Amino acid sequence: MINFLDKFFTRTNNLDYIAQGFRNLSKHTPVKKIFDSINKFSSSSEIRYVGGCVRKIIQKEIVDDIDLATNLNPQQVCVALKNNNINYYETGIEHGTITAVISNYRFEITSLREDIKTDGRHAEVMFSTDWKKDASRRDFTINSIYSDMKGNLFDPFNGKKDLEDGLVKFIGNSEQRIKEDYLRILRYLRFFLNYSSHKHDLKTLTAIKKNLDGVSNLSKERLLDELKKYVKSHVLTKLSKDKFSVELFEIIFPQIKKIKLFSNPNTFAKTKLQEADFIFLLSLVIIDESDNVDYFIYKFNVSKKDQRRLKTIDKFYNEKITATTFSEKSLNKFFYFHGKQAIIDVLSYKLFSLKKVDKQLLNFINIFKSKVLPTMPISAKILMQKYDIPEGKTLGDKIKKIEEVWVNNNFQLSEKQIAKIISY
Repeated sequence: MINFLDKFFTRTNNLDYIAQGFRNLSKHTPVKKIFDSINKFSSSSEIRYVGGCVRKIIQKEIVDDIDLATNLNPQQVCVALKNNNINYYETGIEHGTITAVISNYRFEITSLREDIKTDGRHAEVMFSTDWKKDASRRDFTINSIYSDMKGNLFDPFNGKKDLEDGLVKFIGNSEQRIKEDYLRILRYLRFFLNYSSHKHDLKTLTAIKKNLDGVSNLSKERLLDELKKYVKSHVLTKLSKDKFSVELFEIIFPQIKKIKLFSNPNTFAKTKLQEADFIFLLSLVIIDESDNVDYFIYKFNVSKKDQRRLKTIDKFYNEKITATTFSEKSLNKFFYFHGKQAIIDVLSYKLFSLKKVDKQLLNFINIFKSKVLPTMPISAKILMQKYDIPEGKTLGDKIKKIEEVWVNNNFQLSEKQIAKIISY
């Protein structure tokens, strides 16, 4: 059902490539089941695509997540999903967001909202049925475009035209929008670097500079999440080309010290940028000859698993690099003690930072990708049985020494060498 108010605002009938983009989403994901469950809930219920997926289809980019907006309140959304046997969890129900899960797909469904109160970090909201008011509370015109399943756009602030013209504009007064949520400063930079074909608007720059201190009030979780989006959208490759953006980014993230590394990547790095995960790319910009990694981990509460990975790369490059560091023997040893992920990380890190690709290092990566982690050829049980060594410290010392000789000998070990170690 077309909302009556829509008649007074920009509604664009589907354009061929846009319509095809949304048809592809219905074809390749189970999103139609979400639309059907909401649309049949009542005679007035509606759901539309919104935000990034709409923007990316208009720009002919790859859609990697699907956000939806509906005029149902969160409780009604839950009922509609439950009635259609769709699993969901209440991601942020207090702010109107329910995440529906079908197969391996997740769809964020957010109820139309109006902001009642904002403090620069959080917003108190009231649920609404007014699409224009929901659009009015969004940050940029290019993020306030909605679409039905057929690709018909509801675009009250002409965001599509701004996308096509390369304009990143706040909806309404830029300073007011920033004060509502200081994260919008970082979001502005990300969208500006991705979509703008113009210089920064002077009023926008002034508003950002006046309110920059507000970023310090944001939670570390939100800042880290935004940093991940910078990496995911490959914004770091564009960042160094805009002086204002670099200066601002370095103020907000002083731990990110090597942005220029992304400015002119070699052929290996260009490929790696497309496929590498956040933690590896993060390692490239925070590892230096200081305790920067430890500080970053402490400040942003990085998971234990990611901490170990970052510290392994950091330790490797903060130890003295010699002529034998990247020899097959040394790399095999590192592989054995730290595993496949670690050896690929340290080799990729080195390759990424070179002006010209080192073919030998590239070959090592290919070797280790398919290499099986070697297993010690002798166990404590065998030593106890064959050499009559009792359980205890002596046995542990012998096993440790055998392992050391075996690793240093490129995972080769003879009976004679074992006997010699045992005889000591």
